[in-house]
Formats: sequence, C-alpha cells, structure tokens
Amino acid sequence: MKHLFIVNPVAGGRDKTDFIRGIIDPIMARLGGEYELYVTKAPMDAKNKIKSESHTGELRVYACGGDGTLNECVNGAFGMDNVSVTNFPCGTGNDFIKAFGDESGAFLDMEALITGYTRKIDLIDCNGRLSVNICSAGFDARVGADVHKYSSLPLVGGKGGYIISVIANFIKGICGRLRAQSGDYSFDGEAALICACNGNWYGGSFNPVPDACLNDGYLDFLIVSKVSRLRFLSVIGKYAAGRYRELGSLITHIRGKRLELEAERPVVVNVDGEIISAEKISFEIIPHALNFIFPSGMAASALCGGDIGDIGSNQEISAN
Repeated sequence: MKHLFIVNPVAGGRDKTDFIRGIIDPIMARLGGEYELYVTKAPMDAKNKIKSESHTGELRVYACGGDGTLNECVNGAFGMDNVSVTNFPCGTGNDFIKAFGDESGAFLDMEALITGYTRKIDLIDCNGRLSVNICSAGFDARVGADVHKYSSLPLVGGKGGYIISVIANFIKGICGRLRAQSGDYSFDGEAALICACNGNWYGGSFNPVPDACLNDGYLDFLIVSKVSRLRFLSVIGKYAAGRYRELGSLITHIRGKRLELEAERPVVVNVDGEIISAEKISFEIIPHALNFIFPSGMAASALCGGDIGDIGSNQEISAN
C-alpha cells in the first residue's frame, strides 16, 4: 500500500506544504509504510499524478487542499478499484466535508485519515467531469466564474472580487432561457439557476438540499424558475438555507438519476467550484463510484441508512 499526499500550494491563499509535511512525517515514521508528498504544479496535475501511480497496487490519496483539490483527486481515482480518496481540508470553503455536520472536524485529524476505513459513495458525471459534491448552472455559476477576474484587480482581493462579481452579474440579469428534462419532468423557459446535489453545501454558505445523501444512488435537483431582480433577493436567502419547500411556486425539486439541460448559447456550470461551459449539459448519478476514506472512529451513521454501504429503499422522483 502507498499513501499519496497531494498538496495544492495555493489552496486557502498560502502554501501549507511545510505545515503538512510536519504533520505526516512523524505519523508515517511511527506507523510505517510507503508514502509520498506531491505538490501540484498546474490545474489537473493531481489527476495525472494519481493516474501515473495507479499501477503500484493499493493507493490511498489524501487531497490536502480545498474542494478543487479534492475534485481533481476524485477525477484521477475514478474507475480504479485499488485507489481510494479522502480530504484533509485546508482550502477556502472546504464545502464537501460539511455534509458530515458535527463530525466534519474529524477530517482534520491526519492520523485518523491514515488509519481510516473506506466505503463507496456516489459521484455526479457532468459532461465527463466528475463531481463529488454539487454542480450548479445559472446565476451563481456565473458569479463564481467571474470572481477571479475581479479579485485580481488592485486592492480588491478574494471577498471583494466576489462582491463585485455578484453586482456585475445582477446588473446583467438573473435569468436565462433553457430547456431541462429529467424523467417525466420537462421545463422550457427562463430560469435563475439549477443545481444538482450529491452533497449538501457549496459556495461557502449555500445549503440548498440539507437532506441530500452521498450514497443513495439519487441526485436532488432544484430548478429556480424566472424571478425578478427584486424577488430574487428574497428568494436566494431561503434557497441558501435549504428552505426550497416554502417556495413551491418558484422552485421545483426533482429526485432522480439524470437531468439534461440545453440552451441557445453556452451555459456556465460550477462543478465542485471548477467551471465548465457548454450548450448541452447533463448531470447523471454514478452510484457507488468512489472509494472514499472516512476517519477512524467516525460514525457510519454520517451517511444514509446507518451504514455507508446501504442504499435506501423507496427512493422516488418527486416534484414540489
């Protein structure tokens, strides 16, 4: 078995390579075993590194960074039964692990991760890019896509860039025309945003479907239909707080395995914080597609059914 620690030197705004090395070296010296600390050099470098190491036998990968680092590692590990992945969260948002509520802090215990147990969780396939958490299209994805453009301006910074991006996209308009299809459900019209949830949190503070589950073989889709700028300001708070049921006339909830989007011009899509764009987008669940490492001592009830391997029964598509 080999332990591969993938470190993103820009995650969280500063290089934590020495800090992480200072944690893992004494632990591995005591526990024994082959290990490597690898510092990424470019986008998708983590994916390529994992692919190149996959022939070595059992490989345990520790994504030391934020949600983007985890996403790259997930894309590298997909399709290989001998590879498992986990997250040592040291990025900015660290949204994925928030799905585990009060137990999310266990992921900061590196020794508990190294000695942890592996179970399978679901993934989202979005046009070939895999997501472990949440994908979204529409206003929020456009904001996320433009943040870096504004945050690079002098005296602006990360939070300032986000605020400017929100204002700029708000002025451009909230909604866009698209067509959506999922099972018997179809939509053709103006929509503010659409999300596909495997996990629970994204964007730092958005928790659109609190009861979305990582291992039930289904996705929770929310479609926020046409809304004025003024109305959007009151709707977005409830959307972010997972109170979509209170807005049945504006937000449709679908529980299903696949949703397809089509637009007249490329749609900006957020995939675990990474951005893609296409005129046709599909979100599809891949059940039990990833070997995920959970910290030792963490309760299995953190996921559906009381056991991470269980898939709940009576799962049906519903719409509000």
